[in-house]
Amino acid sequence: MHHIDVHVEKDIYDVNNRIADANANLLKGHGIRAFDLLGAIGSGKTATIERLVPLFRERGLRVGAIAGDVYGDDDFKRIVALGVPAYNANTGKECHLDAHLVEHAIEHLPLDEIDILFIENVGNMVCPTDFRLGAEKRIVVVSSTEGDDVVNKHPMMFRSSTIGVINKIDLAPFVGANLDRMEQDMHRYNPEMQVFRTNMKTGEGIDRLLDAILA
Repeated sequence: MHHIDVHVEKDIYDVNNRIADANANLLKGHGIRAFDLLGAIGSGKTATIERLVPLFRERGLRVGAIAGDVYGDDDFKRIVALGVPAYNANTGKECHLDAHLVEHAIEHLPLDEIDILFIENVGNMVCPTDFRLGAEKRIVVVSSTEGDDVVNKHPMMFRSSTIGVINKIDLAPFVGANLDRMEQDMHRYNPEMQVFRTNMKTGEGIDRLLDAILA
């Protein structure tokens, strides 16, 4: 039985990756650069989008977003309030977006009016890892309030991401989180990863993050 399970799993990933590649080609064809946003609930994924949108606007770049959630439209409403085209992708039971859900979401977006697309995944540190969506970079956001062992507990999430964001740095002293340890753990699992420390309430660190996203 175990052997059959492995085959089924491989087929699922193969199909997902084919659709992810098609998504990537479609977006490229419209001149869109897409970025996955990963992280736990409350880490600051939506706040990151809220901070970045005005900065992209200053550079003449138009942002669009896909908001992934198991249920509800809380994040979606926050993104729409920014005045950007967005689509709410509810997964129902699944704890991650997959390439097919993103393919469906893309069909509902005005692609010729978007330069930068953020795909905000479901708040989860495990499930999204294996499902490529068609983005050029993966940005994983963790918060100091998750504890400074959060990176060490989820190595695969960091191995498969391009940029690491340690958010809510202002709260680190109150929760006893060692930010250096978090950054060292990120580099241990992914030596190439660029790491940024941010406070989305004040906007601290967001300019450097923007530059890295566009690099």
